Amino acid sequence: MNYLSVENLSHTWGDVRLFNNISFGLSEGQKAALIARNGAGKTTLLNILTGKLLPDSGSVVYNDAIKVGYLPQDPYLQGNRTVLEEVFNSGTEVTKAIKNYEDALHHNDQTCLGAAIEQMDRYGAWDYEQRAKQILSQLKIFNFDQKVSELSGGQQKRVALASILISEPDMLILDEPTNHLDLDMIDWLEQYLSKSRSTLLMVTHDRYFLDRVCNEIYELDQQQFFRYQGNYSYFLEKRDERIATTQAEVERARNLLRKEQDWMNRQPQARATKAKYRIDAFYELKEKASQRVANRQLELGIESSRLGSKVLDMYGVTKGFDSKKLIDNFSYKFIPRERVGIAGNNGTGKSTFLNLITGALKPDSGTIEVGETVVFGYYRQEGIKIDEGKKVIEVISEISENFSTSSMQGMNAAQFLRYFLFPNEMHYVPVSKLSGGEKKRLYLMTVLMRNPNFLILDEPTNDLDIFTLAVLEDYLQNFNGTVLIVSHDRYFVDKVADHLFVFEGDGVIKDFPGNYSEYQEYAKLREQEAKAEQADKTETPKKQKSDDDKPKKLSFKEKRELEQLEADIERLGILKQDIEQQLSSGTLDADKLTELSQKHGEVVAELDEKEMRWLELSE
Repeated sequence: MNYLSVENLSHTWGDVRLFNNISFGLSEGQKAALIARNGAGKTTLLNILTGKLLPDSGSVVYNDAIKVGYLPQDPYLQGNRTVLEEVFNSGTEVTKAIKNYEDALHHNDQTCLGAAIEQMDRYGAWDYEQRAKQILSQLKIFNFDQKVSELSGGQQKRVALASILISEPDMLILDEPTNHLDLDMIDWLEQYLSKSRSTLLMVTHDRYFLDRVCNEIYELDQQQFFRYQGNYSYFLEKRDERIATTQAEVERARNLLRKEQDWMNRQPQARATKAKYRIDAFYELKEKASQRVANRQLELGIESSRLGSKVLDMYGVTKGFDSKKLIDNFSYKFIPRERVGIAGNNGTGKSTFLNLITGALKPDSGTIEVGETVVFGYYRQEGIKIDEGKKVIEVISEISENFSTSSMQGMNAAQFLRYFLFPNEMHYVPVSKLSGGEKKRLYLMTVLMRNPNFLILDEPTNDLDIFTLAVLEDYLQNFNGTVLIVSHDRYFVDKVADHLFVFEGDGVIKDFPGNYSEYQEYAKLREQEAKAEQADKTETPKKQKSDDDKPKKLSFKEKRELEQLEADIERLGILKQDIEQQLSSGTLDADKLTELSQKHGEVVAELDEKEMRWLELSE
């Protein structure tokens, strides 16, 4: 059954044509992702599909028999309602039936009550409140009587998402549904949408989520619409083929145009005797030859400041608020070129940890020592904090008039903006006119242009397009400084992080030697082992066979510990060598000599301890 038909849709935003005569459709059961560069018109297209915006031309037609649910990037909710009241005011037939039933009960109207009960039966609305509470709980909204105005922006988006899922529409249109969800919520939403019978069209930057939920990808590029039946890897392969084919066609058209241009340049009298079809064909050829095949992508060749051997040392750091302890006696020494991912549920202290590192917060106890050469670059989750009335070029010029990259020297503000794929016509556009992703790209510029050597990225993937994320991943993998990342984008963390700090709650932070997918596998294994252990305790104890003669194998946890020990031993060895070089330099004063001698002893002791443990596990 056809659910949606879009015919010859065109729209312009200001002077920019976003899409031109695009046509596509969605049928029952399809689950499609919409992909495009920031500013190409993804959100605009969704707003047109849902009637929030009128197109310049074309038509959008839905099947009359279906109901549609839409989750915008920034949903509007009534602040004076409670969470449950907001969910129950979604305007669906089910919520209308519940409202009619409650009104009839309240007014003791027996005539209306009979009709209301019939409606409740027809729409299966009796267990609606229970289902609503279950879905809200999965999205970690537990206070159902709390006023919407008291919720954070992320919580409000989760309430809006719950409201749409609870109403069980035939077709879902979702704009970045994984923003403001932690990893557990994303896992749950993946499973929910995969099992759901609803037809789906969504914009998402989360590539694992896309692969596991969607079976088709739609791309909006150069004002045109392209369709791919397959996963993200298939899309990348076929997209490259499409661009290569288009480039070849444009090049052939340009070669042929040179010959036809000679013919057109002849005297009009001679040309008048020629066939009119050739003149028409010339103008068609000229249009094709003038096509821009914009396959240029962002290049992040930004230099970083030199980073010395001492980066950042944390000794016994503890921090809490009121009676809640978020970080408890945490110690760690960062080294150059280290890339650390941070995982953990909301409210476990991740943002507090970042603020302690940058000095925005002071620890309750313990010390944090920052190396003299460290230059922090902090990309904050809340995004850019500037006057949105300012022009794009003013934002950059206020920081500096000249910039340098690893491949270019002495760029001015306009050149630097073009380097970040902001064309000339966007330089004098107010920031308020930029898309969400373009604002984030501009914010990324303001962070990187200061040449940091210790990058802290708090949810950098929100609102950035998939193509920019791929470039950012490559840049971070080759970054000469230290990187600390908080992200719910599992694909991004897997590509970038060497190991994880896992915030388990109650102040506990575990250092896991692997990426997020490996941690997820480990966590599931640990959960299975705990269940098996619990089951063993409930069963009748049986005589245990002696396995003294059996060869012992390392557990999954011990294998990971062995890998981490090897990394720690290498790091400590480098640190020991560096201290010894300084001690033998003959340039240190007495205080510095004493300090380094003490540190040398600490490093040697820690190295000996880890080498002994490594030997135990190796045997």
